[in-house]
Amino acid sequence: MLTLPPVLTHLMAAQLAGGLKQVVLADPGEVVVDASALQQFDSSALAVLLECRRLALVAGKSFSVQGAPERLLRLADLYGVEALISPAAGASA
Repeated sequence: MLTLPPVLTHLMAAQLAGGLKQVVLADPGEVVVDASALQQFDSSALAVLLECRRLALVAGKSFSVQGAPERLLRLADLYGVEALISPAAGASA
């Protein structure tokens, strides 16, 4: 499981993205991201989630996000990617 930090802005996203592939490959069959700690974030948080999802799907694994704050879901809806990070998105490729 990948747990997102309370602050995930552009600078943090760049640092976190560097280790995503390793985290995705380490998870057995499903990649789960815990977003419940997110408090301060921008659209970079979406970029991290979408890259994590992409890596999971390339590796043949399912992907899901748990505990996404309402603000993050609204931001995802604004960008048209809410279905990709919603809890039910893990089953779809």
